[in-house]
Amino acid sequence: MDAAAAAARQRQQLHVVVFPWLAFGHLIPFLELAKRLAARGHAAVTYVSTPRNVSRLAPDVPPELSATLRLVTLPLPRVAGLPEGAESTTDVPHDKGELLRAAFDGLAAPFAAFLADACAAGAEDAAGFDRKPDWIVVDFPHHWVPPIAHKYEIPCAIFLSFSASMLAFHGEKSRAANAAGDKKHLGKKVEHLMAPAPRTSGYLPSDLAYRRHEAKYVASAFQPDDSGVSAAERTNQLHRRCPLSFYRSCPEAEGPPCQLLADIYGPRFLPTGLLAPTAGSNGGGEAAADLMRWLDAQPERSVLYAALGTEAPVTTDNVRELARGLELSGQRFLWALRVRGTGGDDAAATPPAARDGLLPDGFERRVAGRGVVCAGWVPQLRVLAHTAVGAFLTHCGWGSTVESLQFGHPLVMLPFVGDQGIVAQAMAAKGVGAEVARNYDDASFRGEDVAAAVRRVMVGEEGKVFDRKAKELRAAVLDEERQGHYIDVIAEHLRGYKYGGGD
Repeated sequence: MDAAAAAARQRQQLHVVVFPWLAFGHLIPFLELAKRLAARGHAAVTYVSTPRNVSRLAPDVPPELSATLRLVTLPLPRVAGLPEGAESTTDVPHDKGELLRAAFDGLAAPFAAFLADACAAGAEDAAGFDRKPDWIVVDFPHHWVPPIAHKYEIPCAIFLSFSASMLAFHGEKSRAANAAGDKKHLGKKVEHLMAPAPRTSGYLPSDLAYRRHEAKYVASAFQPDDSGVSAAERTNQLHRRCPLSFYRSCPEAEGPPCQLLADIYGPRFLPTGLLAPTAGSNGGGEAAADLMRWLDAQPERSVLYAALGTEAPVTTDNVRELARGLELSGQRFLWALRVRGTGGDDAAATPPAARDGLLPDGFERRVAGRGVVCAGWVPQLRVLAHTAVGAFLTHCGWGSTVESLQFGHPLVMLPFVGDQGIVAQAMAAKGVGAEVARNYDDASFRGEDVAAAVRRVMVGEEGKVFDRKAKELRAAVLDEERQGHYIDVIAEHLRGYKYGGGD
């Protein structure tokens, strides 16, 4: 490439600011989107978050992207009652979540100052970070960003790091309610959320809907929090103000729900691809090394990896029944037992004492040799990539599900809140796993049902079918050329948009 062509390409390069919500299920896919835009030469990307989150994510930025991807910190305002050092949902107990949202809303002024400086220092005809930002990519709670960006005539795009199945379910429910003039429901009522969406034949499983305990949790998103604005209203405002929307999926992974989203929202509602993170060393120190050595000693595809993330409201009874189920299953297992609100970036973040009183008496003694409980941080990608792992017991958060898909593991599914139940049903419909039976009114489950689901997925002919279908899905979603194409299409839309105002 000659100098003139190189200069022309550099002038085409956008400057994109990405600004995720303070949860690792959002921080990580936003970083993956940023890395892909930068790596494919489409943009110089400024990734904005708080200091502790940036320090946790910095090791995941390849050195070769240092010229096109930078991490910028904004100090999180202090809020009375918020634990010291808490900067993500991982760091706070469930009942402190509204305090984190209040602190997040306090980032409006620091972000406005950052954007003012970026626009003052940058020029529209410059390149890289010397260029005035062309776009701001925001998350679902950022309803206060578009008015700030409007002062500088910078458009915003919303990136929803959710599954296509969940987004299509809500989109079709909203479309039907609007057509019927029934806006009062629009997902606010538990019974409404428990009913399948109409007109989804061929796009979604016909019985896809939230179960009662899931519906209660989702309905709460339509209730105003301490800020006076509900999570649903924040997202609705962004949809009205953002000319582009992205979602974390693709037809290869979910198929018809992606087609339904295009039908509902039109051509400016774009898939990003799966944005599957790469499996590096993941750190973890000696504790992680011990886990990997234990896996090295296990037969190929013999171990169930069990992890329920950091967001699920897991009770003491849930932990005990899960322990009973793992014991009754007779299968080898590695269980990442996490306690929300104790940190998350340290292998010793959840000390062994935290599980005192959680596990049944004598449990670890009885499963010694075939089962390991890790009360702390686990390098999940390294574990899932290990040849000893044969299945994944998961809460079906979309991020964890994506990670499992890239390694072709069948799923034992134990969803709790949010979109997890919808994801579990969609994956079950694809034949890549089995859901643990439970009481859908109070979300309780029995150890016997855990054991039954584990054996279905890991033992016998049915287990072979689950494994085969998971491998087939992996082959479909690991086409790097196709995944890169979704990023190229997004970049074309970003380049082609002409700012037309708005508030």
